Amino acid sequence: MPRVLLVEDEEHLAAGIRFNLELDGYEVETIADGLRALERLVPAPDATAPGLPIDLVVLDVMLPGLDGFQIVERMREAGNYTAVLMLTAKGLPEDVVEGLEAGADDYLPKPFDLPVLLARVKGLIRRREWARGATGGPVRVGDSLVDFANLELRKGEAVTRLTLLEAMLLKLLVERRGQVVTKAEILEKVWNLNPDTETRAVDNFVMRLRRHLEKDARNPQLLETVRGVGYRLSDELSPR
Repeated sequence: MPRVLLVEDEEHLAAGIRFNLELDGYEVETIADGLRALERLVPAPDATAPGLPIDLVVLDVMLPGLDGFQIVERMREAGNYTAVLMLTAKGLPEDVVEGLEAGADDYLPKPFDLPVLLARVKGLIRRREWARGATGGPVRVGDSLVDFANLELRKGEAVTRLTLLEAMLLKLLVERRGQVVTKAEILEKVWNLNPDTETRAVDNFVMRLRRHLEKDARNPQLLETVRGVGYRLSDELSPR
């Protein structure tokens, strides 16, 4: 049973979301304060375990103590790659992009219909399972070994945890290796955004993958840019 952490300071809204998530079969934990949410998600090194592992965070942006953007940024910096669905009263495309670039995996503007929220939660859980799904075992990309089951990338002795969006983007490129994948397709299949959305988020994520994969990220040999179209991952890959 997936466990959801709901971080929302509007009491009535939090109660309604929790009730409906529990009806859908999720275990739900609620927190109404940004600083307390950060302590739950990024505990101090000497702190005792704060609770059971979380599968998904539903995170409001406007919170007392610390806002949602800061929380998700600190989660990622600390190596916590739990999937995050951000809720906000700001629904402009640039606000959506800011949330995704901060490290969120999906973004839902307020006001929203509860069935839409439940569909987004279910979709994120499903996307996580797709990212972790079978690819014939770990996949070698250049000098790196990508373990999608654990969302990890190993290069020599170094192990890098991948965010859900990093793993989904890399898996899409692996599945289409040797072919050009357009930015529009990436926005639609990975970010769940309109393919016409103007954003540098895709480019930024590709740069992050290059830092993980390439010997020289400024001179990529594995993850190529096809100018004006999209990206192509070298087909010189093989399972271990």
